[in-house]
Amino acid sequence: MLASFASDNYAGAHPEVFAALTDVASGPARAYGADPWTSRLGEVAQRHFGQQALVYPVFNGTGANVVSLMSMLPRWGAVVTSRHAHIENDENAAPERVGGLKLLTVDAPDGKLTPASIDQQAWGWGDQHRAQPLAVSLTQSTELGTVYTPDELRAITSHCHERGMRVHMDGARLANAAASLGTSLREITTDVGIDVLSFGGTKNGLVFGEAVVVLDPTAVDGVDYVRKMTMQLASKMRFVSAQLLTILDGDLWLRSAARANAMARRLRSRLDHMVAEDQAPGLRFSQPTEANGLFAVLPPASAERLREDFAFYDWDAARGEVRWMCSFDTTEEDVDTFAEAVGRELRDAAGTR
Repeated sequence: MLASFASDNYAGAHPEVFAALTDVASGPARAYGADPWTSRLGEVAQRHFGQQALVYPVFNGTGANVVSLMSMLPRWGAVVTSRHAHIENDENAAPERVGGLKLLTVDAPDGKLTPASIDQQAWGWGDQHRAQPLAVSLTQSTELGTVYTPDELRAITSHCHERGMRVHMDGARLANAAASLGTSLREITTDVGIDVLSFGGTKNGLVFGEAVVVLDPTAVDGVDYVRKMTMQLASKMRFVSAQLLTILDGDLWLRSAARANAMARRLRSRLDHMVAEDQAPGLRFSQPTEANGLFAVLPPASAERLREDFAFYDWDAARGEVRWMCSFDTTEEDVDTFAEAVGRELRDAAGTR
């Protein structure tokens, strides 16, 4: 396999992150978050998200989402989300099986919720026969590679708060969204009214680790207890916190995300040029490329042949849609080699080489 465009989860650890693990590996430290690195992470999180922010390191993104939503909702609560959402499609119903929460999905052709789409499921308050829609979960950047603007986010949170609903953000790729928009992390979370954030690290250079960041402490209850009961409390928490601290106590979060985005833009530009020159027959893009992912449609047989050398996933196999993801460690050579391979395969398949 020459290179992977399957997922930013395929990427290795950033050298600076791995060095941080080595630095904290020797000697004793207090367990369960009572260590200096976790304490310092709390200070750095407040610098990024505001003095009210509380940070809870966890092992993975599914855990962050489950802990967040369980802490935000009563047992009878329901979550309105996109039908493309990770919590709906890629977490083996963990919010429902583990959290006991009902997910209410709506269509989002570009991956983004709107006040109008939320209202398709935001009804029935006080009806004992219906799970109560008390929260909305959105993803930034979205599962379709698109990015919410601050104005779009503010419109959603205002709409939800007026109806007594809280707003959770799955920020597995929040850094990529901020890099794309040219904003700080706070400008697309705290400042636009997000209540609770699942902050992503694994897709941005960590070995493992994410964080629940409570932006409005009145929006949650019992995060400490929920984190423990859902098996997301690390005894040696310094190894999670030190990694998060490495990317946040400086600009590594931004540098890594910007690199991944830049490689996605490079790949899109190369392939757009080929399409314009009729050098990639049968290729079209199904979504704009706004962060570090590309969504394309091409003949399934060509996709299978390309997968002999390059890793990537089908997104909607029924219509030949695939997803190509770039990471902090994707190189220009990786991109150029892959773009040439895509063009060559499509020309060969069409008999136009």
